[in-house]
Amino acid sequence: MRKVIVPTDFSSNAFNALKYASQIFKYTRCEFFILHAYADEVYQQDKVDKRSMLDELKEMTFRDSEKELARIRKDIFDYSPNPKHKFKTISAFGTLTDEINDLINSENADIVVMGTRGETNDRTITFGSNTVQVLKYVQSPVLAIPENYKYHPPRELLFPSDYLVPYKRRELKLLCELTGSFKSTIHMLYIDGSKRLSLRQEDNMRFLKECLYKANLLFETTSGKNKTIAITKYIVHKEIDLLVMVNSRHSHLEQMLHQSTIEKIGLHIKIPFLVLQNLSR
Repeated sequence: MRKVIVPTDFSSNAFNALKYASQIFKYTRCEFFILHAYADEVYQQDKVDKRSMLDELKEMTFRDSEKELARIRKDIFDYSPNPKHKFKTISAFGTLTDEINDLINSENADIVVMGTRGETNDRTITFGSNTVQVLKYVQSPVLAIPENYKYHPPRELLFPSDYLVPYKRRELKLLCELTGSFKSTIHMLYIDGSKRLSLRQEDNMRFLKECLYKANLLFETTSGKNKTIAITKYIVHKEIDLLVMVNSRHSHLEQMLHQSTIEKIGLHIKIPFLVLQNLSR
């Protein structure tokens, strides 16, 4: 059974991500964990200066969280009454990344699905601060869904790669099963046409072919120093439905995930964005 974590701050963006998750895994037996981590809500209250007040606020926030989670659980059942799906709600007094990682470890979860922005919804940035933290630090793949994105089957995927990353079989298996359900095409894009592939790169490419056997793989090369522009152009020209990248040290994605960089670059992603974490579990 696929185990999917869907964090929520009770915003429309968060519920939209939950709807997308229910659709993209509609052919799969899944258990969804709808998680609300509320420690920041409690500690950010300026008037709380006594322990008794803190405990009272924690209890009140917990009750409100449970009430909202019950509403979301009913709403998602109404939206997608899929007999293959089970939904569990969790209110947790902790930080979002810590609670997600604890849940990943305790449930051996496969993926996190969340909105690119939360309740604050600052349109000057691509990702909200919580999303950035999750993309950078959680221990499973993360699928980020843009604001107001209407579900479309992921039949055309873009996977930029320099073929230097030693991919993890478990995460590629997740991608393989996902693409197999929709008979998808994965466009493997190598953004550097000036050099011949090394033996390591050739071996990693061969490993990708072995693991992603259910998809139609297209291996393409483009030149250009600005990888962000190359990715953006490819998404538009090929009508890509989902972008896949790997988060590893010194990767292009790592550079993108610095908040100051995100605010400056032109890659305002308007399609779902799947981040593979390149971690052993």
